[in-house]
Amino acid sequence: MQQYSAPLRDMSFVFHELLEVESEYRQLQPQADRSRELIDSVLEAGARFAEDVVSPLQRIGDEHGCRLEAGRVTTPPGFKRAYQLFCEAGWPGAAADPHHGGQGLPDALGYALEEMLNSANLAWAMYVTLTRGAYGALRESATALREVCLPKLVSGRWTGTMCLTEPQAGSDLGLVKTEAVPDGAGAYRLTGTKIFVSAGEHDLSENILHLVLARLPDAPAGSKGISLFLVPKLLPDAAGRAHDNNRIECLGIERKLGIHGNATCVIQLDGATGFLVGEPHRGLPAMFVMMNAARLGVGIQGLGLMQVAYQHARDYAKGRLQSRSLSGAKAPDQPADPIVVHADVRRMLLTQKAYIEGGRALAYWLALMLDRSKAHPDPGLRRDSNDLVSLFTPVVKAFLTDNAVLCTNLALQVCGGHGYIRDTGLEQFVRDARITTIYEGTNTIQALDLLGRKVLFDGGAKLRKFGDLVRTFVELAQGTAGMRQFTAPLVQLAGRLERLTLELGARALSNRDELGAAATDYLRILGHFACAYFWARMAHIALPRAAAGEAFYASKLATARFYFARLLPEVEASFQTASSGASTLFELDAEAF
Repeated sequence: MQQYSAPLRDMSFVFHELLEVESEYRQLQPQADRSRELIDSVLEAGARFAEDVVSPLQRIGDEHGCRLEAGRVTTPPGFKRAYQLFCEAGWPGAAADPHHGGQGLPDALGYALEEMLNSANLAWAMYVTLTRGAYGALRESATALREVCLPKLVSGRWTGTMCLTEPQAGSDLGLVKTEAVPDGAGAYRLTGTKIFVSAGEHDLSENILHLVLARLPDAPAGSKGISLFLVPKLLPDAAGRAHDNNRIECLGIERKLGIHGNATCVIQLDGATGFLVGEPHRGLPAMFVMMNAARLGVGIQGLGLMQVAYQHARDYAKGRLQSRSLSGAKAPDQPADPIVVHADVRRMLLTQKAYIEGGRALAYWLALMLDRSKAHPDPGLRRDSNDLVSLFTPVVKAFLTDNAVLCTNLALQVCGGHGYIRDTGLEQFVRDARITTIYEGTNTIQALDLLGRKVLFDGGAKLRKFGDLVRTFVELAQGTAGMRQFTAPLVQLAGRLERLTLELGARALSNRDELGAAATDYLRILGHFACAYFWARMAHIALPRAAAGEAFYASKLATARFYFARLLPEVEASFQTASSGASTLFELDAEAF
């Protein structure tokens, strides 16, 4: 199985040439001293760790999986040692508050590190990324053990999970039945069963902090009756020493299609001691801090899987000899040409490359908006940045993970039979990618959230803010020779999306099913709109340097042209199906399926 190599050159391009983060961070007081040299050194160190320590465990984790004995999980060989090295190097606290022992690096840099870890070994990386989300949720909401827990999470000595799903309650969290009863001493006793708990039990850290959704005895029905609780695996004392077992048991590890190296657990709480996080009956807003971070993180998982699968397919295509080019032999000294010369192999490779590099630009930009929303001195810019984060979080989650399923399958196809068998490791990436479209809210739920809550709920105000960015760029690029091939389709797409939004809003007033019928197509269109915007911006940067003969920029420009010619036209079908209405979906009686 080929080892992963971090795409540092493209990461550097996105950070420094596309997003110009150094000048951005000068305006954000906590990040004002984040120089290009510092950012590059962090990326290089993260790349070495991902390549040398985590990537070699990719196949091991998939083949060995996790073992459960007497309620305790043992992770695959090498996972624990890699985690120890991760903590010793200070990586768990890279983007955490220095007040809690973190390094205070920007979120955009933190997500770039996550991309590399996800490429190197998604199953291992999940133990790390879930902890980052738990830290964010506890930092934002008051709880009894907050100041005890946060430094432990930042150091990596403790890890975190989300305990949401129950056997009868998947994405509809209003159906949660886990009970939380006050114990008379300021804490609560929780009883219930949680399933699909990623990293729910393992041997990597000293303690595990479960963030659990449950109902108080006086809770109203539905989602408005949900509260959030911190339930440690081991109960800590006032000094933060974890020693007493809580009444939590891992009943099983789910047998699943992929991510075998991560323990996806069934957790039983039998009167376990928990502590209220935030206000009673306000658990979902508190949990959404972690869930939104997780949704952006899952988009980054999709990006990481696309990248590592593409590397396998690209290198295979360059070395595999098969048939001759239709336009004549390209390697006449060989018995056949490498398959990279064939048009359809190039289509598959370029599809991967375009979705990866466009997705990276979108995801890193959104993480930069997250940094802005927290620390920009202008309250108006903070508000605008927060609105863009809200708008594009479901897009990053769904668009990138749908593309990950497509692209990992294309990578496997490039390798043919050698991709289908286990030897190359490509089939693992296909299996691992499949879950990313399901967990942290299925991609259909992301689409409904986007269209219903993020676009129509405020009359399209957030969407217009992104449209303003596009218009500003188009005006800037109008005077650049060669840019019309990118800006003209972008302007056309902006107008069509605006009209579709108005049309769907009007339809939804009389029939809410119109939202469900159009939402998935709508998200796909907005994903392409954003991707086209960033590809146009990257082309604008690349044009003069490609003309000067610089290979990196020539590659960037060629990929941009491929994206606009071959991938963006997908929106034509999406516009048609989004406008087709709900009637054909509901004409068939349910009993006829």
